[in-house]
Amino acid sequence: MARATKKKASKKRPTTKAAAAKKPAAKKKPTPKKAAAPKKAPKQPPVEEAPVAAPKGGKAYTATSIQVLEGIEHVRKRPEMYVSDTGVTGLHHLVREVVDNSIDEAMAGYCDRIDVRIHADNSVSVHDNGRGIPVDMHQTVKKPALEVVLTMLHAGGKFDHESYKMSAGLHGVGVSCVNALSEWLEAEVSVGGKVCKMRFERGHTASSLEEIGKRKRTGTKITFKPDPQIFHDAAFSFDTLAGRLRELAFLNAGVTITVKDERADREEQFHYTGGLVSFVEHLNKNRNALHRKPIYFKSEREDVEVELAMQFSDAYQETLYSFVNNIRTIFGGSHESGFKSALTRTINYYIRSHNLAKSEKISLTGEDVREGLAAVLSVRLRDPKFESQTKIRLTNPEVEGIVQQIVNDGLGAFLEENPPIGRKIVEKAVVAARAREAARKARDLTRRKGALESGGLPGKLADCAEKDPALCELYLVEGDSAGGSAKMGRDRRFQAILPIRGKLLNVEKAQIDKVLKNEEIRTMIMAIGAGIGAEDFDISKLRYHRIIIMTDADVDGLHIRTLLLTFFFRHMKQLVEGGHIYIAKPPLYRLAARKKEQYIENERDMDKFLLESGAAGLQLRTVGKTPKTFSDAQFAAVLELLVEIEAGLLLIARKGIDVRRYLAARGKGGELPLYLVKINGDERFLTSDREVADLTKAEEKRRGRQLELLTEDEEEEEADGGIKIVAELFESRDLQKKIAALEKKGLPFKHYYVNGDDKEQKPRYELVSDDGEVKLASLREVVDAVRALGRKGVTIQRFKGLGEMSERQLWETTMNPEVRTVMQVTLEDGIAADEIFSVLMGTQVDLRKEFIERYALSVTDLDI
Repeated sequence: MARATKKKASKKRPTTKAAAAKKPAAKKKPTPKKAAAPKKAPKQPPVEEAPVAAPKGGKAYTATSIQVLEGIEHVRKRPEMYVSDTGVTGLHHLVREVVDNSIDEAMAGYCDRIDVRIHADNSVSVHDNGRGIPVDMHQTVKKPALEVVLTMLHAGGKFDHESYKMSAGLHGVGVSCVNALSEWLEAEVSVGGKVCKMRFERGHTASSLEEIGKRKRTGTKITFKPDPQIFHDAAFSFDTLAGRLRELAFLNAGVTITVKDERADREEQFHYTGGLVSFVEHLNKNRNALHRKPIYFKSEREDVEVELAMQFSDAYQETLYSFVNNIRTIFGGSHESGFKSALTRTINYYIRSHNLAKSEKISLTGEDVREGLAAVLSVRLRDPKFESQTKIRLTNPEVEGIVQQIVNDGLGAFLEENPPIGRKIVEKAVVAARAREAARKARDLTRRKGALESGGLPGKLADCAEKDPALCELYLVEGDSAGGSAKMGRDRRFQAILPIRGKLLNVEKAQIDKVLKNEEIRTMIMAIGAGIGAEDFDISKLRYHRIIIMTDADVDGLHIRTLLLTFFFRHMKQLVEGGHIYIAKPPLYRLAARKKEQYIENERDMDKFLLESGAAGLQLRTVGKTPKTFSDAQFAAVLELLVEIEAGLLLIARKGIDVRRYLAARGKGGELPLYLVKINGDERFLTSDREVADLTKAEEKRRGRQLELLTEDEEEEEADGGIKIVAELFESRDLQKKIAALEKKGLPFKHYYVNGDDKEQKPRYELVSDDGEVKLASLREVVDAVRALGRKGVTIQRFKGLGEMSERQLWETTMNPEVRTVMQVTLEDGIAADEIFSVLMGTQVDLRKEFIERYALSVTDLDI
């Protein structure tokens, strides 16, 4: 669905008003003279060249300057080549690569369950019940096959079509790239009655293959944590992953896929027996379908399997999803082109052959035919060719003709056998064609001719002086009052203001000709400058690369924001997909304390402010015979560690684990537990894989039989049936590093809590300031005391609307690119976004009422 993500403004454009005066005039570059063509030199024997002289202070360019990056190092150096980017998209691509391997097992008929978990520390596990990655020794490389697959590029079992007839994996680089881009990765494989495990760190083997137990079932479990050195401040989105997994469940009928988020206690399970038919019914569940059952057919030609489900509704939007070997082809390709051309040709032929539009002089286009269409096209072939490793577009030219033939035959036969449905589809397309002709006339009023003419937007648009669209931004502001403040507070060089008066037209319920007659929408289209509609939209003519929606935080403001987002999603989707739409995020609070002022957006920033404010001027001192005093800077570092430890222990507590009992189970070397297991009805903590293996062997020897190592998701068979892993504590390793750093500073972690229930515990620490001393018994109390000090003398101002802000406050909080926070609107799950817009803005009142009743109690920060 469409998701707003925080994003700082580009540093290319000027960022402050004062910078304009300091900016020197650009010097005119001299035109270089054309060099004369060199004469052809006679052949000379190779000689050792002298190094090219280096510029002053630089390094000479010689053969030693040429770097050869192999395998893992190249992936880490150029991650964008393998996973799109190092932002949110690339982060979720990592999970997709691992899940695709499990789906390949399902396509081969060996897997019917896949479990995905987002852990509290932002690591992810993908567990399937497939055959399990082989762990025996690879004869050529002389390493376990599991290690080869995870550490070597272009290694896999999908090249010869024997292990997998069809698969999403092609190059053998997917899961090895995930390993390379992860801080750590653990692979647990159940195969041959054994449970084997390996650990990797940043792509390299950290522990050798080890057997930790026995298990009858087979499968593979990959757990990894994205490397923060590559993916900065990125967190997994439950909705994004759930959307992708829902697609895969639709595409692989009968496979059960679950996704669980331990951070928010959310869980969903997907299982569909109807396949693509269920998929289309899901897409149209909030619309009025023209025919009850979706059109469905499946056929195979020349080793290319084509499956299609489609259904028409009274909606005005087209919804088309295409897949190749279960991979979503976001930008289509040859298979999608074949489907579109076949659909248009077949319906036009049906109209002519049955004389259904004899009174109409309008020629139906593909856009007319696809209005109100929801379709899912799935193609499977042995050797798909994609535009890149990210597989966003299919390039096999032969697939287009094959899809055309199959769709022509299948759809043609359906229309002949179902004349009433055929007539409804034709009537819908004819009405769409009439609306398109009417819209063409209205569109002429909004189409820009070069730059905006002076009389184009009288009294509406306050344009900016900058002419480079990449440096310009347009604020869509609610009402004239806030628009006036925004005009006064903006930087006129690169910020344009367009006030939106009243409520915008709800485009979800309107055809394109009515949309283009709306004055506010016409004004917006003219200001943006890129046109509207599939045929007319040209993103190269975009006048502002950042379009920022700025509305009040009350219900009216949120409604206007939703209307604007509906318009962009339905009629300028390329702007959303290209990352050009933003939402201004004014702060909720202004805090003032000790002559220090700060604007606060959320509780996390509030806590940070209180800690910084409370720690100002404080020193930490130990109590004892040889007291140690920490300076302001040293105390700040200690406080940061204590807060991180507090957050880590909170993650453990969220799993329902007693934190004090967990800490009491630390190993002799300070190792924190990695597992909580249940055996003989009792729970115990274990600090390593070796302890798991040793416990298994000891219990097997004691009982005189083999025991099975049960996973978190499996039910216990009997009281003495095996060893149950209750929880894997992936957070322990990071937490252990923080504790070690704290103890290195001379603060023993055993003092984190007060021992026992004795409230008269002697103080161990003092917080010293000019106002006196505060005596404390534990390190945890130190953090609480600093927060309490930070709350003293704090004045809090709550902002409710843009109109309440002065032009200075508006600039300081919401419009100054150096300090503001804007949320970039991205399209993470098109299916979920389409569904939510249909529910909230569509014609089905009952669905909207049900939605409001379901989520009314979970609304926060709502001003009425």
